[in-house]
Amino acid sequence: MLILNLISQDWKKSYRSQGFYKNLAVNLMLGFFGMYMAAILLFLGFSLDELLEKASSSLTPMELFNGAMMYLLIIGLSFRFFMQQLNTFNLPLYQFLPIKRSSLINFLLLKPLVSPINYFLLLVVVPFAVKSVVGYYSTAVACRFVLSFVFMVWFNSLSAAFLKRKFGHGILSFFIIILIFVAISLLEYFKVFSMFYLSKAIFGYIVFKQLGLIIPLAFVAFAFILNKWFFSQNYYPETFNKKIKSEKIYTSDLSFLNRFGIVGELMSLELKLILRHKRTKSMLYMSAFFLFYGLIFYTNDMYANNNGMLFFVAMFITGLLMLMFGQWAIGWDSSHFDCLMTRNIPIRTYLYANYYLLVAFNVICFVLTTPYFFFGEKIIYMHLVAFIFNIGINIFLLLFLATFNTKRVDLSKTSAMNYQGTTYKSFLIVLPIMLLPMLIVWGLSSLASMEVALWTMTILGLAGILMHKPLITMCVNQFNRRKYKLAESFREVA
Repeated sequence: MLILNLISQDWKKSYRSQGFYKNLAVNLMLGFFGMYMAAILLFLGFSLDELLEKASSSLTPMELFNGAMMYLLIIGLSFRFFMQQLNTFNLPLYQFLPIKRSSLINFLLLKPLVSPINYFLLLVVVPFAVKSVVGYYSTAVACRFVLSFVFMVWFNSLSAAFLKRKFGHGILSFFIIILIFVAISLLEYFKVFSMFYLSKAIFGYIVFKQLGLIIPLAFVAFAFILNKWFFSQNYYPETFNKKIKSEKIYTSDLSFLNRFGIVGELMSLELKLILRHKRTKSMLYMSAFFLFYGLIFYTNDMYANNNGMLFFVAMFITGLLMLMFGQWAIGWDSSHFDCLMTRNIPIRTYLYANYYLLVAFNVICFVLTTPYFFFGEKIIYMHLVAFIFNIGINIFLLLFLATFNTKRVDLSKTSAMNYQGTTYKSFLIVLPIMLLPMLIVWGLSSLASMEVALWTMTILGLAGILMHKPLITMCVNQFNRRKYKLAESFREVA
């Protein structure tokens, strides 16, 4: 029962910490959002059998579900590789106690398996099994069906942890996974090879045969053994220190920015900060997936005449990096904010560096989203207007409102499922930046026309670009009013 005791201690540490109560508003908001998502998944679970029955007349709903399990396995493993936080543990505190090393390692590996988030999709699987699988087959088959899904979750969690510890979280890993997805999609599209029938056969055997559960259990055991082997080779801190010393850290040569003076040097430092830290790199990689967000709306006839929503999507994907990094434009520097304030760097210069960096992010996203121009002339105008509005208005709103984000941000942690540094202010910052323009476009396009709405947003954006100096001055004055509060808050370590 030692592992249960360690899990209990870790749980007590989380809710006894000061950060838990400081972020109580965020935790409550996330709790309500979790309840909302749970209700949606539960509803989907009870209606999934009817949807699958309409999808195919020759296959039962469970056979269709089994055919999709291999895809769910690969998508879940990829998602965890990029977004699952590695479990950490303060080993020195326990190494003085009579606790075996294997017990501490087992705790590190088994702790993520007891997280309720892992079993969120059971809200879909269990109702589906009760309503559909029991009706088509038997209770025993339904139980094996649910257990096979649980074992798949365990395998994904353990495998993602091993792959992340062994191969890291770098840009090469990101491109390898993208290539795997592209290869699978092409094979399916050209009907060279389909994983659907392979998945249906494998998971069908697991579910229908009494000893079929031995297969997923064997894979779980294999993933557990791989993690144990990794820790047997890399348990002591000295091992990690040797690896860190032996590795050369390469950073992109950004010296060309130095020709732009102090502003260019600050931009170079901010870019290096983004490329060298886990949390900022994770956000950078995640943004690549959100660039495909437009495919959900631009291909759906339901949103064809919803101009407000289409402009929201255009503004989001053309300003994705700006939105993701801009709301913490000052918070990224929280760990060295005091040092920054003691340097002979004018606040105007510091904000100009952030301004030009966010402009560059907008340009990059706009160029990457130009393939959406094939969806028609309307989308071209939407993207152009959204790009202008982001540069002229939203950047200054972000720089102004970022001064209210007083929570210290830990850059060493990944961004995935990590809300450290996030408060209710983070959500309030995004609301006026994203919702107000959408409402303006929706209102003007409804009362007048789409052309009037787009010209209005264009004029506002161009006015902001032409008046960027007084707008920067406004942000400088706001920063000066808030800098002591920011410095005081950034010194608190949650």
